Formats: sequence, C-alpha cells, structure tokens
Amino acid sequence: MQISDQIEILGTGMEQRQNAPAELSIIIVNWNSFAYLRTCLESIYRQEADVRLEVIVVDNGSVGEDTAHIAQNFPDALVLRSRKNLGFAGANNLGVSYASGSYLLFLNPDTEIIGGAIGTMLDRMKALPDAAIMGCRLMNSDGSVQTSCIQRFPTIANQLLDIEPIRLMWPHWKIWGIGSLFSDPENSTKVEVVSGACLMTRRDVFEAAGMFNRDYFMYAEDVDLCFQVKRLGWNVYSTNDASVIHHGGGTSMSRKGSVWVAVMQRQAILQFCQRTRGAMYAEAYRATTGLAAMLRLIVIGLMLPFRLSAEGVAALRATAAKWSAVLKWALGRTNHLFAAPESN
Repeated sequence: MQISDQIEILGTGMEQRQNAPAELSIIIVNWNSFAYLRTCLESIYRQEADVRLEVIVVDNGSVGEDTAHIAQNFPDALVLRSRKNLGFAGANNLGVSYASGSYLLFLNPDTEIIGGAIGTMLDRMKALPDAAIMGCRLMNSDGSVQTSCIQRFPTIANQLLDIEPIRLMWPHWKIWGIGSLFSDPENSTKVEVVSGACLMTRRDVFEAAGMFNRDYFMYAEDVDLCFQVKRLGWNVYSTNDASVIHHGGGTSMSRKGSVWVAVMQRQAILQFCQRTRGAMYAEAYRATTGLAAMLRLIVIGLMLPFRLSAEGVAALRATAAKWSAVLKWALGRTNHLFAAPESN
C-alpha cells in the first residue's frame, strides 16, 4: 500500500494490529543491515514474555529488495520503507507515529534478545513510578560487557578520558558512571544515559520530551533524550537482569568506516554541548579534542619507526587516519563528512 511518494507500507502487519493495540511497540530502524535484522527479529519472536507487543521495522532507504523479503518472512511485523534516509531520529520518530503501544522499545537491528529480556525490562519499568527510560546490560559478540550501554552526560573530562582500557581498569570511577555494570545489583540502578541500541521508554514521556531530536542526524540522540527526560523530572534506569547482545558496528552506517564514525560522534557531542552548556563550553570541547588528537598522532608517529608486523603497521595507519580526521574536524575542515548518506 503506497501512502506517499516517500513512505511505503509492506506486509500485512497493519491489518493484523488495527483492532488490537499493543502494550509495547518495538521499533527497529534498518539501513542495509538485513542479515543482522533477520536474526534480531527471530530473537524477538522467540520471546515468551506475557506482554502484547508489536514490531515496527523502518527501512531507512536501503538498497535492494531485502525489505520485501523481511515483510514476507515476518508477516506480523509492520514494515515501513522510506525511499529517503531520514537519519536515526527521523526514522524512529516515523516508527512511533505508527505505534499503538503505551511503551516503546527502540532497538538496533544488530542486536539479539537474550531470554526474556524484553519482559524483564518492561516489568522493571512498571515497578518504578519515576522511571521514564529503562536500559539493560548490553553484551559484545564475544560475551563481554559493552561498557557504553550506560554513560554519564558528556563533559570535556569524560570525553578526553574515554579510552576503553582505562574504563575497564577503573570501572567504578564516577567519571564514567558504569560501576553498576560490574556490581551486579539486584535492583534497577539510576543512571544518566542508556544506549539507544536498546532503550525502552514510556510513550507519553517520550512525546512530552519532544521525541528524538532531528537536529542530530546520527549519534547523541539517546543522550539528548535522556537529558530532556530528566529535565521533566523523570529518571533513567538500567537493569542487569536483562541482557541483549549488541554486535556493534553491524549496521551499514557504522561500516562506512571508523573515520566517518569518529568525526560524526564528536560532531554530535559538540551539538549536545552547545545545546546544554553553551557555545563557549562547546568550543572548549572542540579545542581539547583537537589537542588530544594531535598528541595521539605524535605518539603514533613515534611508534612507526619500530619494527612492527604488517598487521601492526596497518592498524597504526588506520588509527592515524582516524585521529587525523578528528584533528581536521577540530580545525573546521571536514564539513563535507556531515552530508546525509544516500540510499544508493
């Protein structure tokens, strides 16, 4: 069924849900990540949670006919195909406009639900009257904890020290806000930010907070949403009782390369700092990030003369390319990277 020049509904999901509103709407935005998406959907439909749920897949301008195959293989899902890449925020907001649930779960296509994680998250949220957002324990593909699943709001200090080995060495340092991941509390824990890879929220609060801010094309939308929710007087929680595998880097957007991702992440944080701390703080963040990039490049340059394996040299050069791009961004020379990726 064609509904506009840009959006098309595929499959029979719409007809099946018209007379039976869901309690929980799961929204997945996909961009050329169909192999991961199939696995994600299979893990959702294996759930035995005592909750009426619906699944809405928003295909964000992907290439090929795989969108139709998803609609055929998962007939209970509502599949929306956008001919234009709307960005993370725009595509998720589009999905919400078709959702009937009073609770929403935003899920990345490169995730897999473990056990009864969805039902557990919903139960924990219902048990906390002040909870507007609930996150869970995200796991890497190898089973290790993904420390980025909960965060503090970005500051100059925690962004400069955002180095995974350091985070793992001192996980209880308050600058990170990740201590609860390693203490395994029985109850849900208040946090500042949970990852948008798996974020559950009350729909009424999500809408009152302005939904996902489309000023961010990609990255920091989850940070901004958590900030707005807290401004409204609600709290953000995470529970270790629910686990989800997040393969990370599985989406085609991430596969554009670490250079593009590194720059876009920092641009998004700059936007967040401008919105919440003012222009001077944002420019200080840009300047210190540029200085950190310069120091890393110096260290890499000092390492290159040493005898390294071919793999080691290649890794150093890739790292140098990333930090060179970050330095150029800090100097205002990478505006071309911020163009929205096309669907073809």
